[in-house]
Amino acid sequence: METTNSIEIEKAAQILKLLGDKTRLSMMKLLQTNECCVCELVEIYDASQPSISQHLRKLKDIGLVKEKRKGQWIFYSINQTHKHYDFLVRILDSLPNQDERLIELEKQGLRISCC
Repeated sequence: METTNSIEIEKAAQILKLLGDKTRLSMMKLLQTNECCVCELVEIYDASQPSISQHLRKLKDIGLVKEKRKGQWIFYSINQTHKHYDFLVRILDSLPNQDERLIELEKQGLRISCC
């Protein structure tokens, strides 16, 4: 008997597979409490823009991440209306906070530098 807190094995496996990538897992933890632009994530992860965009696309394709346009820039955050948001939060809540990455970006004067 399934409870309201249960998730289908296939869906759990799909989410866990995406979160199995260290960058995506860290990114999701960061997006749990922050809205970030691709350019910020490029700086934080010292990765190319296409690489970061690919990670975000995979997360967006299954609805874990949503985007919001502000002028010419697109900001990403966790989709709190996702059917399995509670499952995702239980995973993310067990991880260390990633906000220090954004604080360091601010110190460097690179926080929201694109906007």
